[in-house]
Amino acid sequence: MAQAIQLHLNQALMRIPRRAEGADRSTLAATYVAAGSFSAMINSADHQILFGRRGTGKTHALLHLHDLAERTGDIAISLDLRTIGSTGGLYANTALSPAERGTQLLVDTLEAVHDRLFALAVDGKTADQDTLLRGLDALVAAATEVEVVGETEQEQTFGDAVEREHSAEVSVTPRGGAKAGARHRTSATASNRRKRTGVEQHRVLFGPLSRAVQTVADGVRPARLWLLLDEWSSVPLDLQPFLADLLRRSVLPVRGITVKIAAIEHRARFFVPLEEDYLGIEVGSDAASAVSLDDALVFGQSPEAAQAFFRELFGNHVRPILTSMLRTSGPGDFVDAAFHPGAFPELVRAAEGVPRDAINIAALAAQHAHGEKIALAHVRRAARDWYLRDKQSVISRDDDADRVLSLLVDEVVGRRRCRTFLLPARDRPAAIDTLCDARLLHILRRGVVDPRRPGRLYDGYAIDYGCYVSLLAGDRRPADVFAVDKAVVDLDRLGSS
Repeated sequence: MAQAIQLHLNQALMRIPRRAEGADRSTLAATYVAAGSFSAMINSADHQILFGRRGTGKTHALLHLHDLAERTGDIAISLDLRTIGSTGGLYANTALSPAERGTQLLVDTLEAVHDRLFALAVDGKTADQDTLLRGLDALVAAATEVEVVGETEQEQTFGDAVEREHSAEVSVTPRGGAKAGARHRTSATASNRRKRTGVEQHRVLFGPLSRAVQTVADGVRPARLWLLLDEWSSVPLDLQPFLADLLRRSVLPVRGITVKIAAIEHRARFFVPLEEDYLGIEVGSDAASAVSLDDALVFGQSPEAAQAFFRELFGNHVRPILTSMLRTSGPGDFVDAAFHPGAFPELVRAAEGVPRDAINIAALAAQHAHGEKIALAHVRRAARDWYLRDKQSVISRDDDADRVLSLLVDEVVGRRRCRTFLLPARDRPAAIDTLCDARLLHILRRGVVDPRRPGRLYDGYAIDYGCYVSLLAGDRRPADVFAVDKAVVDLDRLGSS
């Protein structure tokens, strides 16, 4: 009987949804876990950019915010930018100019916003339906201006048309007379035609567009309109400033609208300086702040906080699954029932603060354990499998990132028997950002000072658990603490050795 219950507990771990968009809204509301003060920060009415690597919970946070806004009487529009227009086609077509592709992206985004709001207006879910519909009409007009770019020809055609008509008519009168007639007609015609050749292009007029957006906001008052943009980094990098500039000029200044954007920091470009101006959004000025989930989920200074966070996360996710399986919510403390002592702290350590990695490693560990409690060996095997299955394949196509990771593993783990190291905060190679995006490196601390070089700041990193798990032997494992005077890594020296 106990083994059957344990089997159900492990199966519940394997059935946790891996992505937030795959779950229904009620499940998302019940399973959301806030890290520290992060929830209070994103609930503010300020415009914000939400940074975080893949799997840190950006989508879940935005969907939770969407649900919260609707429950308080506001209106929320969530847009997944992967589904806007034709990201893989027109937007990626480098044969077209960035301005042309960017303008089309703006039009497609505005069209998606219009469609969501129009559905709300038709359903009568707004306070001032007439004002909202008038604003939506103006939005369409401002966003669909079309001009023909190309040459114009003047074409004139002259012609003479002569029409001759000859007819003879003979009739006999009662008196025996006869009548005959003939008709002749000539006409001349001329035509003048203007011919335009070129390509039709959309253009966005920011003045009328901003006024239209303000009318839309007035139409939903007293409710606030929340525009939640997810997967910003899926937009081609050279087009992101164009979309950011649309928001800065036409949406961010509007009263009654809040914009939240979820992006991967090293794959986002919100700002491009121009000669006398700039294109895009200036963080800290146009957008009030940038919030980092990466920073919120760094638990290096408090393992207890990390375990408490993930204990709540797994409990919230598993509870509804067990209820559907067993008609009961299961044991009082799911983690204690599912894991052997020491196994769950190791799982938290292996997750490196990334919820999606924690869920996937736990599912693999449950699969290895089958009908038994999850043990330390199951977690380590699962972490290695997850690294080989998901993470290593990402950088196998990037020779530079693969080379840098190998150098770091050889130096930090192999030679120093440590998993943490320091790199200069500035001028680090692009491969480091790629490795962070792939969750193979994890930033633990920013602004670290080396006493030997007090004028330079360093960022502290940890090599992913899956990279070095094969080196673990019994209780031996690389240290997790910084020894600042010994932790600085010179990648240039490593690369030349």
